[in-house]
Amino acid sequence: MFIFILQMRHMIEGPHHEVYLFAVFSALVWALWILKVVLSRRYRPVTAPYAVGTSVVVPVVDEPLELFRDVLRRIVEQRPDEVIVVINGAPNPDLESVCDEFAPLVQRVHTPIPGKRNAVKIGTEMSRGEITVLVDSDTVWTDGTLAELVKPFADASVGGVTTRQRILEPNRSWITRWADWLENTRALYSMPAQSVLGQIGCLPGRTIAFRRRILVQVMDAFMHEKFLGVFLEVSDDRTLTNLTLKAGYRTVYQYSSLVYTDAPLQVKKLFKQQLRWSRGSQYNTLRMLPWMLGHAPVLAIFFLTDIILPFLLFGTIAGWVYRAATGTGVNLYEAILQSGAGLHGWAWVVALMIVSSVLSMAIRQIRHLQEKPSDFFRLPVFIIVSTLFLMPIRLIGFFRMAHVAGWGTRAGAYTAGQEDSVGDDPMAELASTPGDVPVDLVDRDGPRTPATGTPAPGTGDGRLALRAPVRQRTRVEQPRRTHNPLALVPYAIGIMMFALMAVFYV
Repeated sequence: MFIFILQMRHMIEGPHHEVYLFAVFSALVWALWILKVVLSRRYRPVTAPYAVGTSVVVPVVDEPLELFRDVLRRIVEQRPDEVIVVINGAPNPDLESVCDEFAPLVQRVHTPIPGKRNAVKIGTEMSRGEITVLVDSDTVWTDGTLAELVKPFADASVGGVTTRQRILEPNRSWITRWADWLENTRALYSMPAQSVLGQIGCLPGRTIAFRRRILVQVMDAFMHEKFLGVFLEVSDDRTLTNLTLKAGYRTVYQYSSLVYTDAPLQVKKLFKQQLRWSRGSQYNTLRMLPWMLGHAPVLAIFFLTDIILPFLLFGTIAGWVYRAATGTGVNLYEAILQSGAGLHGWAWVVALMIVSSVLSMAIRQIRHLQEKPSDFFRLPVFIIVSTLFLMPIRLIGFFRMAHVAGWGTRAGAYTAGQEDSVGDDPMAELASTPGDVPVDLVDRDGPRTPATGTPAPGTGDGRLALRAPVRQRTRVEQPRRTHNPLALVPYAIGIMMFALMAVFYV
């Protein structure tokens, strides 16, 4: 904020009216935040009960058994009309036995074709309810999740609804704290702001409900639609949201429907997760851009800004380095540095930068801090991780969005028949790292009540290891891949953006 104020003052009062990229970056951040605040203040969840037939579809590959049992138990307790578990990939007798514990309400089916999209297709075809609810296999429902989730469907114009989402036991590590903070910020600002417009750009797929007829209508496009010459298995929830919006339906958020999900505990897994999300999000933004510009201009602002900000931040840092090396530009700290001798002046500059950055972020995170005031003292860490970790990942994801056709972390996933789906993804190589490692994710003492973190009733004091059985991982032989010339498009766009920013410095 301190640098932003100095630069804005110099831009307005300076004789040459110089443009500072960091001032542009900060102005966009604040304008976007104000827009979200103004819109989100109008948001109200639907409160009137609504009775409708529901089918719950749970795609699963491999999940810790106690976690998966807890997931199914909580779903069954809320009495949907049916629960369909689609086990995809290799047969898994352990998961099958867990499903059988909840029969006949829970049905299970196995498909040898790996991949969530194919599992969603199979589950949708088997379903009979008017509303199909897609649930990730590590997502834990709370009381009333389903009853609250279906309430917005009383409005015939609503085609898709998503829940509020938090992270299971966020105090386990700094990663889970950070992930939960991001989820809560999204729940307090972005989701209600977009829901007011009836145009949530991405209904998060941990738990997401659609009218079944919409899924049937868009299923062919969901399974085969390409962009920039590739079909991405990733970002299935964003794709379904896009297709629902383009079909003329509203997509909304139901704050009173709450679920808990897990988060990675290792930096490498977090990197893989965030890169997968970043690639899929920006891929779908460009694919959806013509429709958004014509039908949802505010949504276009949200998602285009999401792409532009990392480029602006990188350009700003590169510009600072360039001007420091060449001795060009105006030193906005000159008066402070001259007032203090030696390191004393620099100490003032650094202190002002830190304090102003923390206060700036605290204002934009005020709703979260009202819920959890102790996070104020973690703001510096939140700023560093969100800036130095998340922003570079978004740049990598942008440049590589047309490289990968597969899931990115699961070899052999459904790829719409493309030969270049495996082997061209650094994350696929990370995922095939040899050695015995636990399959995602939960390191918990035992089943817990999500809202309180206390042991769930009936579990006693015993410690339950919720890691999946250790399995030997083998490297999959990579098929010959073809090269996609359209993969150069994101690079061309990125180079043009950096070239435009370089004009302000050179």
